[in-house]
Amino acid sequence: MSKAISALNGQRFEGAVTVKDLGPRGMITLRGDLSSAAVKKAATSVSGAEMPQAGMCTIAKDQGIAWMSPDELLVVLPYADVDGAIAKMGKTLKDTHHLLADVSDARSIIRVQGTGVRDVIAKLSPADMRPSSFAVGTMRRTRMAQVAAAFWMRDARTIDVICFRSVSEYVFGILSAAAAEGAEVYPK
Repeated sequence: MSKAISALNGQRFEGAVTVKDLGPRGMITLRGDLSSAAVKKAATSVSGAEMPQAGMCTIAKDQGIAWMSPDELLVVLPYADVDGAIAKMGKTLKDTHHLLADVSDARSIIRVQGTGVRDVIAKLSPADMRPSSFAVGTMRRTRMAQVAAAFWMRDARTIDVICFRSVSEYVFGILSAAAAEGAEVYPK
């Protein structure tokens, strides 16, 4: 097996906030009836995270489950754990209608971290980034400038952005431009 590399090769930008490539991450799409006990067990047993509510993401250390749509979850875990996780999930779901897909190599995760993360994302997305509308644990699928993206609030200063690998350089660039010193919404 060849060594996985990220599309961004560990890039990092330091500005008003930090923008950094998280490197290869395991990502599994799970589609099915999200109210099913088997679907819940399949997702939670490999991630260590609780089942998220609609529009939310639950995190356990550097693993988690993101609610993507009424019948879709994204399970995030270490890259090396994906094959075993899919096998385990498949056994749990053997009698349940479902779809499992390893999307690890098709996507990138970029972390935006610092006190101005909400402003950086708000410059690029139509999502309402006010704390009353976008609390810790909230997940959004939307657009960032010209491309599809999703993001979730890990904590009060950290947002993880997921995008297709093919546009990760573009997304990293627009996030870096929005995070540049002097580009703050409310400059110092």
